[in-house]
Amino acid sequence: MLADAGAPSTPVRTPDGLAAVDALVLPGGESTTIWRLARTFGLLEPLRRRVAEGMPAYGSCAGMIMLADRIEGGVAGQETVGGMDITVRRNAFGRQVDSFEADLDFPALGPDPLHAVFIRAPWVEKIGDGVEVLARVPSTGNIVAVRQGRLLATSFHPELTADARVHALFLDIVKEA
Repeated sequence: MLADAGAPSTPVRTPDGLAAVDALVLPGGESTTIWRLARTFGLLEPLRRRVAEGMPAYGSCAGMIMLADRIEGGVAGQETVGGMDITVRRNAFGRQVDSFEADLDFPALGPDPLHAVFIRAPWVEKIGDGVEVLARVPSTGNIVAVRQGRLLATSFHPELTADARVHALFLDIVKEA
């Protein structure tokens, strides 16, 4: 998706790899696994430092959880990178069988709705000052996309559609930085 939006990308697996990039996408997956692997490979503290220093980051689904300052429904001791003044509820929409798709009103991307794919998705329960709500699920009103400064997070997986607008928005944030 980043290549489609005009940006090269490279996997980041080590602190040296993190030091070599200008911005970071924290992908979907399993947030406890991402946290444990980041801790094991010495990436958690460097990630926290880079985000605190203003590195642009985009978190999708589990990545949203990783960018949240607070988690509801996490495992005991679960840590995050933090940086966004939000409280996120893990697996808020239910189990894998409760995954769904919805068209979202996402004004920052233009007038056309955004088709979103939610897989065991979180939602944002609380936002702090300086957090902009970008999108909500129409049927429930739950917050599913937010921005705070150079940080962007969605509870859905835009990479599972052909629509690169979320990634293009992130690249605009990177260019602003």
